[in-house]
Amino acid sequence: MKNQLIRVGTTYLPVSDPGQSAVWYQEKLGAVMNYKDDQKAILDLANQSLFLVKAEMDQTANFIDTQGKERFSLTFEVDGLTSLKSLQQTLQASGVETGEIEDRGHAGRNFVFSDPDGNLFDVWSELSSDFKKGVSS
Repeated sequence: MKNQLIRVGTTYLPVSDPGQSAVWYQEKLGAVMNYKDDQKAILDLANQSLFLVKAEMDQTANFIDTQGKERFSLTFEVDGLTSLKSLQQTLQASGVETGEIEDRGHAGRNFVFSDPDGNLFDVWSELSSDFKKGVSS
């Protein structure tokens, strides 16, 4: 069973308007549009497909942890602290709501940002070792 699952290929996110959301993801995060209809938009972002699916009002991919804190379900990786700081500044300059850069007691640093529908995302300053191997191969 080891290594049968290779990577996450697709993430589905609930949004109120796939077309408007797709524009936001393209403008703010550099996503590339592959397909769009009135129920969904399919984007390429961070080496995976991102499906923005029209959902009922107030739906997000977030969850509440046991301490009552709303949490993200997806973490993006950047290559180093300088890249993390640069991305945070770029997002803030374009009007994206971001949290502060945090030390969570493990390698690297993180910050959280949200899309217009309230989906939270984490960004981590450390590339995974498997991804680094693939990039250098």
